[in-house]
Amino acid sequence: MGVRGAGGDERGHVCGNLTSSFGRDRALEKIAWYDDNSGDRPHPVGGKAPNAWGLYDMLGNVLEWVADRDGDYPGGSVTDPRGPASGWTRVYRGGSWLAGATFSRVSRRYSHFPDHRDYDLGFRLLRTE
Repeated sequence: MGVRGAGGDERGHVCGNLTSSFGRDRALEKIAWYDDNSGDRPHPVGGKAPNAWGLYDMLGNVLEWVADRDGDYPGGSVTDPRGPASGWTRVYRGGSWLAGATFSRVSRRYSHFPDHRDYDLGFRLLRTE
């Protein structure tokens, strides 16, 4: 058994069908820490309700690095695109305790150089078999 980082679309899939911005929607309040409800700090995992797969903090709390490099998605219909095979910057997703509700979107992607560090940025590992 091993571990790896999630691809961006894998992460999007387990977030559920939450493809639009919540704004000040009460649904987001139940599942995510963001600037209006976080008390200006990150929280231990599991302080909000899990999603349909039993996963916590898939939106909000801490932005998460994903395994994808930054670049345009391929044209046409694809399943779980991984981004370009090479490139300097990597993708992170998910919203955070420091950002507004409108940034807690499944489809929102950010990128930076892999050595970038920030108060509201982390990663999630997946167990492989």
